[in-house]
Amino acid sequence: MLITIILLLALAIGVPIAFAVILAIFTYLSNAGMPVTLLAQRTFVGLDSFSILAIPLFVLAGELMNASGITGRIIQLANALVGHFKAGLAQVNVWASVIFAGLSGSAVADTSALGRVFVPAMEKEGYPKSFAAALTASSSVIGPIIPPSIPAIIYALIVPGVSVPALFLAGVVPGVLLALMLSIYVFLFAGNYASRHPRLNMREKLVALKNGLVPLLMPVFIVVSIVAGVVTPTEAAAFAAAYALFAGFVLLKSLKLKDLPGIFVTSMRDSSTILLIIGVVAAANWLMTFNGIPQAISGYVLDMVTSPFTFLMLILVLLLVVGFLLEGMAAMLVLVPILHPIAMSFGIDPVHFAIVVIFNLMIGLITPPMGLCLFVADSVSNVGMAALTRRIIPMFLVEVLVLLIITFVPATVTTLPRLFGF
Repeated sequence: MLITIILLLALAIGVPIAFAVILAIFTYLSNAGMPVTLLAQRTFVGLDSFSILAIPLFVLAGELMNASGITGRIIQLANALVGHFKAGLAQVNVWASVIFAGLSGSAVADTSALGRVFVPAMEKEGYPKSFAAALTASSSVIGPIIPPSIPAIIYALIVPGVSVPALFLAGVVPGVLLALMLSIYVFLFAGNYASRHPRLNMREKLVALKNGLVPLLMPVFIVVSIVAGVVTPTEAAAFAAAYALFAGFVLLKSLKLKDLPGIFVTSMRDSSTILLIIGVVAAANWLMTFNGIPQAISGYVLDMVTSPFTFLMLILVLLLVVGFLLEGMAAMLVLVPILHPIAMSFGIDPVHFAIVVIFNLMIGLITPPMGLCLFVADSVSNVGMAALTRRIIPMFLVEVLVLLIITFVPATVTTLPRLFGF
């Protein structure tokens, strides 16, 4: 109980999640008379995995592609596909996130890169600035769902029996479905803000497609090579980083040697944040297992809940609430070791459950007070958190609707992996 209180108090006063967990574990070990060196030992054990190397490599690949100036090419391609529809620029915003998702696997990177372009452009066309910022943040949730997905890699590290290729394939339909639902919302409620863009002719579309091939080829190769069993996720991440370097220096000729130190520093900083959380939460999970906490919770839930439907409803509510309070990856690292065995006891497909958990927690990226994408969108737009939150509520409800669909229509998640034999 004491360590729970310490953890909650630390989070309440704004201590980063990793350091809050370290403080709680240190307090427990000291009071229990156990050597505090166990904290360091279990943290490094949690990071002792070849698969974890995929995370900093994918982060580096995303930073390199973003620094190469491919954002403009992505927007040009999305504009060629959907720019002529009602509320064209807003539609382009949504579908640019789908394409960008295949490069970074990060919602925060999506919000930062695309927000700097779309917020001023949409405001110039007559869209309210707060709406443009909210739409950019909302569509960025697609980033961690569509492969390559960093949360999917982390989930597979937590639950070794779940394969990364299966999770990558399982995220495709939910990610596209979310884009479609946001597009419908934009079509219905944002059409009066701006006029349609003229439809591009075939030559202009072919030029946009040609320019968009560089960013499009990377995610295609990653998914195909992993699914075919040619490479592991870590090897695919290494290729992605190498491809991003080649694209920036040779194909696009937009990267310079002087850009690399800044890119490497940013990638190392972002990666170290993720890896520190993974390590300390692994230590916390070991401590909980040592004390039999997951087993006790599992037994209690199984006594109280009698059907998979009821269990999934409880999970949806629990994770949405947790997403308000904790960063998504940290919450996943803490909760998945407890929830996954319970889900398996109800006969729920492990890949289906994984995508439900990931999707649910990623929605937390756009919910206050801990929504990272909200903070990034506000920093880009300077509209204020209150105005941004009001605008994002209906988009949040759209994402919850998609969450309900993928939760209670498992085929939306499991069909594609099964077609490929997973």
